[in-house]
This record gives sequence, C-alpha cells and structure tokens, in this order.
Amino acid sequence: MIGHMGERVVAACDGASKGNPGPAGWAWVVSDDLRTAARWEAGPLGRATNNVAELTALERLLTATDPGVPLEVRMDSQYAMKAVTTWLPGWKRNGWRTAAGKPVANQELVVRIDELLDGRTVDFRYVPAHQVDGDPLNDFADRAASQAATAQEPAGSALGSPEPPPSPTAPASAAPRRGTAGAKGGRARGGGSSARTIKAKFPGRCTCGRSYQAGEPIAKNPQGWGHPECRTAAAG
Repeated sequence: MIGHMGERVVAACDGASKGNPGPAGWAWVVSDDLRTAARWEAGPLGRATNNVAELTALERLLTATDPGVPLEVRMDSQYAMKAVTTWLPGWKRNGWRTAAGKPVANQELVVRIDELLDGRTVDFRYVPAHQVDGDPLNDFADRAASQAATAQEPAGSALGSPEPPPSPTAPASAAPRRGTAGAKGGRARGGGSSARTIKAKFPGRCTCGRSYQAGEPIAKNPQGWGHPECRTAAAG
C-alpha cells in the first residue's frame, strides 16, 4: 500500500470510455515530486460509461493508498468530483436517492468510495483536461486510462509497463497556448491571453501553496491556475 506516515501523497486519477458507453479503462498515478509519475496502475473495464470509468479510477486510487496519510487527488472529471464532494452527503441522507427521488447512478461505486473516504484526509483538486501546459500527473493518468480503454489490458509500474503514449485527443505541443474544451466536455476554459482571469469553478490550490475558493478570480501561470498576483510575480 502506498504512503508513509507523516507524508502527503499527491496523485491523479482518470477514466476513459471510447464511445460513452464503449470500451473503457481507468488509471491512477502517484508522484513523489508533484510532477513525475512514481507509481501508476491502469486497467480495462470492458464496455462502460465515462462516469463509471472516472469513479472506478478514484476507487482504485483510494484502495491503493494508505488511509493514514493525507492525499491530494487531481481530477479532470467534474461529475466524479462533484459526486464525492458535493452530492454524496445529500444522497446518503436520502437513502442513496437523488433530490428527485431516483436511485443514485453508479450507486455501488459511490458507496464504496464513501466507505474509503471515511476518516481520511483527502483534498480534491480540479484540473482542466487536455491543456498544452496542463497538470502533468493528470495528463499521465489520462493517457494511461485511454490506453487501457483501447487495449483492454492492465498496465502499470508494478508490471514494468512503459509510459503510456500521448493521447490522440491531446493538443500538439506546438499548438497555440489556448485552453481547450477537451473530449469530456464541461471543462473550465483556459485563457488565450496571459492577462486573462476567470472565476474558479472549484476550490483549488495555487502553486504558491495557498488555496483559492470557487468563485474567486484565478489566472494561468506557467505551472497551472492560481492567484493572479502569483502569475504577475512569476512573470516578473
């Protein structure tokens, strides 16, 4: 099991479905230096939806990491993130039914994730998908999940697998530095202009180490999204 007492584990997880529903896969990655994959695992799901793949990736990550160690999880799925951080408490109170009284979709996975989160310190951080200069851990998880969905074969550092290939949906490195919507939809748009700020859709953490809340203005800097003043400082 990954993690040592007193440390903070930084990880990313992602799911992919080629057709939604279609051939699907999941992946998680853990880093020692916030940017480089130290350990990772990916696996096939047969035919499944993107939401099932995203939730499975989170469930596998939580299972593989030590519950006694604080965990930061970087995700690009708004559905999976909202499911576990916003909607889950209400679903639980309502006997795993939505506000409309319907059974919660993917209930078995959501209940399992709820059990795995119990008593743990987990900080969920939303990162936009498919950015030229996006989060490297999320990009690695995205590529690994896509490969698992296509190949329908398990892979990972424990199996001695090579690093997953570039995702066909990822923009080329020579492309203009504009935010891209990505294949999964509903992504926060990146700024084309270096001076552009947007309102954060989710709470997150700036590269300076301080958090920002949903609704606060944030701006793009070379390491990702964060406080506008931190971008200005970096530029200077």
